[in-house]
Amino acid sequence: MHRNRRAKIVATVGPASSDPAVLKALYLAGVDTFRMNFSHGSRENHAAVHASIRALEIEMGRPIGILQDLQGPKIRVGTIKDGRISVQAGEKIRFVLQGADGDRDAIPLPHPEIFAAIAPRQDLLIDDGRVRVRVQGVGDDFIDAEVVIGGVISNRKGVNLPGTILDLSPLTAKDREDLEFGLSLGVDWVALSFVQRASDVIEARGIIGDRAGIMSKIEKPSALEHIEDIVRMSDAVMVARGDLGVEIPHEEVPGRQKELVRACRLAAKPVIVATQMLESMVNAPTPTRAEASDVATAIYDGADAVMLSAESATGSYPVEAVTMMDRIISATERHKLYRSFISASALDPEQSPPHAVAAAGAGLAETIGAKAIVGYTSSGTTVARIARQRPALPIVALTPNLAVARRASLMWGVHSVPSQDVTTYEEMVATARKALVDENFGGPGDLAVVVAGIPFAQSGTTNNLRVFSLGGSAR
Repeated sequence: MHRNRRAKIVATVGPASSDPAVLKALYLAGVDTFRMNFSHGSRENHAAVHASIRALEIEMGRPIGILQDLQGPKIRVGTIKDGRISVQAGEKIRFVLQGADGDRDAIPLPHPEIFAAIAPRQDLLIDDGRVRVRVQGVGDDFIDAEVVIGGVISNRKGVNLPGTILDLSPLTAKDREDLEFGLSLGVDWVALSFVQRASDVIEARGIIGDRAGIMSKIEKPSALEHIEDIVRMSDAVMVARGDLGVEIPHEEVPGRQKELVRACRLAAKPVIVATQMLESMVNAPTPTRAEASDVATAIYDGADAVMLSAESATGSYPVEAVTMMDRIISATERHKLYRSFISASALDPEQSPPHAVAAAGAGLAETIGAKAIVGYTSSGTTVARIARQRPALPIVALTPNLAVARRASLMWGVHSVPSQDVTTYEEMVATARKALVDENFGGPGDLAVVVAGIPFAQSGTTNNLRVFSLGGSAR
């Protein structure tokens, strides 16, 4: 079985979708990678979901990706007298480092890293920006502020600091324990929350190594300032529009989304557009027209994948949400203007032999009307370089590494096929031919192109391309 679309679907698993029968229905409806959100649920539940997905993978005979999303640091106010206070614009309030059951003159904010980094005229956003205050003065254990946007501050509400870089690791003690647990299960991707700079990714790499791909969630303005370095150090990126939209003006989010998709495509790294894509389908069987347009925009931009969060995790219509997303993607990719949009955003080949060979292979395959372009890959980089070109034909990733096949299921246009090791040209062509026929990509007389690195099984050496017939000899 292979999808008839290029962009991929990521769906979050939660109470509404953790049953094995629902997971199967979601996969058949179009899910390519499942997300396990470690901000919620027990490890026992996550382990059961992981086992169910791996059993489904065997049943379906197709690699399925699993993404572990770590919670990251959570900055919150402490407890407040009577549980809540109302503040008005222009009012003066004070945050304190220590204390409990505070009032407007002593609102607990038990995070010393904030007091060490915050400066006058910087803002604090409380409860997803519903309350905004501007810092007037800072001491070792207090912050004086003026309310800019009034509202209610209640116990344990989240705090965002858009103009402040905190000396804070993206991996809390909980995250480190969750990470080791996820890696022991065998997750394919690990999503890092609260990434501020490239050193955050390097810190995670020291723990993860090559046991999983690292996906940086872009949700902080500071990450945007260091985006080239973050993309370079990451294996993939998630445009986390929910938190990002709290910390930057709403009107800037669409443009930033396009910048991030382009930056990832330039670097040949997968990029997911996430948050509130079909939000109304949490409670309704159909989305709004604006939501359908939002998903389509991400597809026109060339995103590798789009993601469902609450829609599939806790919503009343998880299968319908995936089905709708599949329909929107498919309709967008069939639209007469789709290829012109994708072509208009085409990137010049990077000036290196591997990128040039991948680009040449994609161009050659389109020119000769090939049914598919095959990438032999041991690490996933060969097919990532091909996918970077967004060719108008399927990309088939052949790899002897099942973990790589699972990760590649997230990449634009890539159909992963676990295969045996090859050591000669003859084996390469024969294996590619068999895979394309078995996976129903063509038949006798059809042409295909294979891109590989010589010597075989050596990562990063994309240096060879070949044309062959599915019913004949290589050319």
